[in-house]
Amino acid sequence: MSAETTVFYGTGRRKSSTARVRLLPGSGKLTVNDREFDTFFKHEDFCRHAIAPLVTVDLKDKFDVSVNVAGGGNSGQAVAMAHGIARALLKFNPELRSPLKKAGHLKRDPREKERKKAGQPGARKRFQFSKR
Repeated sequence: MSAETTVFYGTGRRKSSTARVRLLPGSGKLTVNDREFDTFFKHEDFCRHAIAPLVTVDLKDKFDVSVNVAGGGNSGQAVAMAHGIARALLKFNPELRSPLKKAGHLKRDPREKERKKAGQPGARKRFQFSKR
């Protein structure tokens, strides 16, 4: 990698997933954990969701995206990746904030798994009540 190449970094999170994103000016190549993008996300919806910020600002073919993602499942990883790409795009061009924010790509989804409480079988489920 040459010294004059500019790299834009962004971190995205969702549930227990964390995605560290690197945007490099290029031809639109996508890699996730050193694997091809299409082989990493098997389902089409996850693929579409992960690259949504690039599609929103019409920069899908202008950047090579390299992502390291860990934790969680496929859905959380895809949303974390989208969040990281949106944050990296902001570092590339702060004027993209308005369209990204309007599309909802800059908001971190705060929902987390609720912890299991003592004296019951799950987070909210209770043991069956018997009156007699």
